[in-house]
Amino acid sequence: MKIVTQADRSFLPSLKKVVSRGQAAGASVEKTVRSILQAVERGGDKAVLRYTKQFDKVSLKPDAVRVTPEEINNAYFHIRKDEGDALRLAAKRITAFHERQRTKTWMYQDNDATLGQVVTPIDAIGVYVPGGKAVYPSSVLMCAIPAKVAGVRRVVMVTPPQKGPINPYLLVAADIAGVSEIYRIGGVQAVAALAYGTKAIPKVDKIVGPGNIYVATAKRLLYGTVGIDMIAGPSELLVVADDEANPVHVAADLLCEAEHDEDAQVFLVTTSERLAKDVSKLIEQQLKGLQREKIASKAIARHSVAFVVKTMDEAIDVANQIAAEHLTLSVDNPFDYLEQIRHAGALFLGRYTPPAVADYVAGPNHVLPTGGSARFFSALSVNDYVKVSNIVHYTKQELAKVKDPLIRLAHIEGFDAHAKSAQSRFS
Repeated sequence: MKIVTQADRSFLPSLKKVVSRGQAAGASVEKTVRSILQAVERGGDKAVLRYTKQFDKVSLKPDAVRVTPEEINNAYFHIRKDEGDALRLAAKRITAFHERQRTKTWMYQDNDATLGQVVTPIDAIGVYVPGGKAVYPSSVLMCAIPAKVAGVRRVVMVTPPQKGPINPYLLVAADIAGVSEIYRIGGVQAVAALAYGTKAIPKVDKIVGPGNIYVATAKRLLYGTVGIDMIAGPSELLVVADDEANPVHVAADLLCEAEHDEDAQVFLVTTSERLAKDVSKLIEQQLKGLQREKIASKAIARHSVAFVVKTMDEAIDVANQIAAEHLTLSVDNPFDYLEQIRHAGALFLGRYTPPAVADYVAGPNHVLPTGGSARFFSALSVNDYVKVSNIVHYTKQELAKVKDPLIRLAHIEGFDAHAKSAQSRFS
C-alpha cells in the first residue's frame, strides 16, 4: 500500500489522482457499446442472442431466455435452509429500512389555491445483476425490494447466462424480493433489451443495479431513452482513522472492499504514520489464504493509497475531496464528525461497524455512488422508484389575484400566448 505524508511532494498529485478517478470512465469502450446498442435497437432478439453467444459463449433460443417458475422453485432445493434463512433475514431488514423512506402525496391550501405533489410508482423497472467473478444475491435484494416497497408492479431481472442453470442463490433472492420476470441475458445487450424492448423482453421505464464498465457506459448512453439510477464504477472504501484505531480492523476492512475486483479502490486517511505502516504490513499478511487473494492483491497494488495528515480536520477535508462510495470513521466519538462529512455514499461510524454489515444485513442500501459521484448522487432508495408530479388548482377568484403579475412576467419573457391564456379566463 502506497503511503504519502503531507511533507511528501507526491501528496497533492496522489490526492488529485484519487479525486479525479472517475472522470475518464467509459471513454475507452464507448464506441463498442454504441454499436451493440444500435444493433439491439434494430435487430431485437436476434441481436441480443447473437451477442450472448459471442460474449457469454451460450447459445439460446428466444423461448429459453426467460427463466421458468419451475426453475425458480427448483433453486430452493439447491441451497441450504440456513442460507435461505439468511436471505430472508436480510430481506426483512432491507424492507424495514426502506419502508421508512416512503413519501406520500401531499397538498395544502394557499388561500383558494390547492398546491401539492402526487407520488406515483414507476410502472416497470429492470434490475441488472452482474455475473462473472462473483455471485450477488444481496444486490438482487437491494435493488428489487425498494421497488416493491415503492409499489412498482413489474420488477424485471436480467443476469448473464451460465452454461448450466442460473445460480440458485440469485433465483431464490429474486423470488424472496418479489421479482416479476427473470431473463438469462447480461452485458450491454441486456441493458439495450430492457431500454428498447424486444419480443422476448418487454421494455422497462428505468434500469438499476451495478455492472462492469460496459454496462455502466450503456446505462449512461441510454439515459433519456430509459431512466437510470446512477453510473456505477469499481467498488471503493475510504477509512478515516485516528491514532487509537486498531490496524487489524482497518486492514481487514480495506481487504473487504479490495476483494470485489482488480479495479476496486481502497484508501486510508490517518493522523498516524505508525498506523499507516502497520496497516500496510497487515494487509500483506491478511491477504494470504483469501479465496480471492489474487484479485485483492491486484486491487491493493494498483489502487490503494494511505494519506497521512496532521489533524482530524485535515483528514475530514481529504475525505470530502475523495467523496468515496464507503466511508468508515474509525475514530473516538464518530458522531462528532457527522456534520463535517459532506460527500460519501454511506457512512460507517465507530470501531465496530464493518462495511460488510451494510452489504448484507443492516438494511440500508448497498448500491452506492462511486468515482466521486457521491458529491451529487445518493444511495439507491425508494425515491428512485417513484415519480413526483406537481398539483396546481386555482379558482377563478384566486387566479384573479395573480393575473396581473403573471401577465407582466409573461411579457418580460416575450411569451404573449402565456399572457393571453391567463387573460382568456376573464374575457
